[in-house]
Amino acid sequence: MPKRRVGQLDFVDGLIAQRPQSGPSALMEIAALVDWAPFEKLLSALPVAARGEPSYPALVMFKALLLQRWHGLSDPEMETALSDRLSFMAFAGLSLGDPTPDHSTIWRFREKLGVHDLLDKLLAEANRQIAAAGLMVRQRTLIDATLVTSAARRPRMDEGKMSATDREARFGTTNERGRFAFGYKMHVAVDAGSGLVRDMALTPANVQDVAAAPQLLDHADGVVYADRGYDSDGLRAELARRQLGDGLMRRRRGRPLTAAQVLRNHELSLTRRAVESLFGTMKRTYRLGRMRAFTQLRNAADLTLFCLAFNLRRWRVLASP
Repeated sequence: MPKRRVGQLDFVDGLIAQRPQSGPSALMEIAALVDWAPFEKLLSALPVAARGEPSYPALVMFKALLLQRWHGLSDPEMETALSDRLSFMAFAGLSLGDPTPDHSTIWRFREKLGVHDLLDKLLAEANRQIAAAGLMVRQRTLIDATLVTSAARRPRMDEGKMSATDREARFGTTNERGRFAFGYKMHVAVDAGSGLVRDMALTPANVQDVAAAPQLLDHADGVVYADRGYDSDGLRAELARRQLGDGLMRRRRGRPLTAAQVLRNHELSLTRRAVESLFGTMKRTYRLGRMRAFTQLRNAADLTLFCLAFNLRRWRVLASP
């Protein structure tokens, strides 16, 4: 399928570009920070259909997905915003004369990113560029998990523990607070010094936090901090094998904690609780307190895009004088 030629400025675009502005917008500041060429190269691995109308450049579609995450928009809302808002067009690389992708095109592109396993690579590229800018501290890593409810209706007791609509969602709790929900669990590793997401994994809600922890350690550095739910001999051995420090809070194991252990837990909690602000931002600002799809693959794509969008926006904040 041939690609559309977009971004060709016409007379009206030129007049708009000359309008006086008080300063660069947040979107344009992010656009200037990022080297988009490596992203475009990664996206070139996506297969292109051989029939139908010309497709949009993959980088245009990727930027549209970032805009969608930053503003918490549904696919139809994103279609409308991309055709109405000049700042969105400029960020995505579209001119006023370009047709904009509809909601089904946006959905299909996000689907392709998940199916072809590109989102983790795109997140890694963003983190590589941020680290190259000297903004990834790499001394302490925070790991934690949060429950995100399924988009499907919660099964009734007489229906068993599975949903006919979302067959991969499960009932689960967080070890630390004991909250109970039906859906999925998002596991993250966060750079303590910068607040940037280093890694993310999504599991059904019944997967224990400690069981998912090892897959978050590939990009960890320094001391790894986590709450009582991660206290296990196996995880401590894995930290030692990877030459990572033990910042795991201790839990009671048949007898009360010593005074020294209680004090240590308190000190560790002051450090590790910073990761909770990420979950607050995800659920309040990015409107991801509930899943939007009915499969784990699609929901993982949504949440990885959130991590990408969050890190790029955080980059702008960290880079500000």
